[in-house]
Amino acid sequence: MSTAAPSIYDETHDLFRDSFRSFVEDRMVPHTHEWESAGIMDRAIYAEAGKHGFLGFALPEEHGGGGTDDFRFNAIISEELARYGLGGAGLGITLHNDITTPYYVEYCNDEQAARWMPGIASGELITAIAMTEPGTGSDLQGIQTTAVRDGDEWILNGSKTFITNGINSDLIIVVARTKPEGGKNGMTLFVVERGMEGFDRGRNLEKIGQHSQDTAELFFDDVRVPVANVMGEEGRAFDYLGFNLAQERLSIGLFQVATAKAALEWTVEYVKERTAFGSPLASFQNTKFELAEMATEIAVTQPFIDQCVMKLNAGELTPADAAMAKMWGSELSCRVTDRCLQLFGGYGYTTEYPISRAFVDARVTTIYGGTSEIMKTIISKDVLA
Repeated sequence: MSTAAPSIYDETHDLFRDSFRSFVEDRMVPHTHEWESAGIMDRAIYAEAGKHGFLGFALPEEHGGGGTDDFRFNAIISEELARYGLGGAGLGITLHNDITTPYYVEYCNDEQAARWMPGIASGELITAIAMTEPGTGSDLQGIQTTAVRDGDEWILNGSKTFITNGINSDLIIVVARTKPEGGKNGMTLFVVERGMEGFDRGRNLEKIGQHSQDTAELFFDDVRVPVANVMGEEGRAFDYLGFNLAQERLSIGLFQVATAKAALEWTVEYVKERTAFGSPLASFQNTKFELAEMATEIAVTQPFIDQCVMKLNAGELTPADAAMAKMWGSELSCRVTDRCLQLFGGYGYTTEYPISRAFVDARVTTIYGGTSEIMKTIISKDVLA
């Protein structure tokens, strides 16, 4: 399927894509069903990815990272994971690269950088971020988890839920309230490490999709977090959480546009081979019209996503543009995977074909990272400004 839009990638990116595609084909695709059944991806994959240079692009070279802020490498990771229907397993990697790593780059002091960054880059330290609580979703000012200073430590109490990489993670950025009366200025970021006394993981939550992605509850019962594990300045969590939202939302949006594209490609191949009433499904007018509409939506969306990637690289991506990318990309993937599954018929509802997994994996993307309704609110503010 062709498009008139020029590629944003150069030869270096193309070579990187070939390398990562081989990694996905060799080390991830053969284990997909195993991970889906287990409800978690083998954590050893992170170390293998790190060994090949597929993690921590933005981390400094002196700490084992790629030393680049070119988000096109991140985009390639997402596109290739989506190509093979790895929405669940892929989320853990993209969260590690796109969503949590920027906090370490931006807010770690020298001591913290030396302590954590090499492991993040190598995949030996898997990362997560814990904001959502059982009674608090998108309203971060409603966070109830608390931290009280006690000498050189903070005593952390509370719980979090729906935490991606919740089981596999070794470093978790936890948002906690440190000033009860401080409102949005009364929260601080803490890095909780695997094995800290009083830190427990609850259930690996059973979900209707993204089964190979471990999504867990986290509990903190008088966890003593060293002052040395405070990320950035005390009371600045609300500001810090806002700085990476544009990248986070673009990451979700571009992954889902890539998912829609992959779903369409699988479907085109299927309808050419599958027959009904003695003719290929591709010969029926309804099939042609469905494919034409989906191909058009994807083709007109991709240049906007590419433009957003380049704006992010230039430091010019606005919250509204990122919200558009996230809202439209996630909604598009839900529409396309649904329509593609219909063209697969009954086989589309079985796990034999990747379209079934893409269909259920896509549904949550209109919810996490900010719901579509919140994205519309952000966009409308920009429109009405």
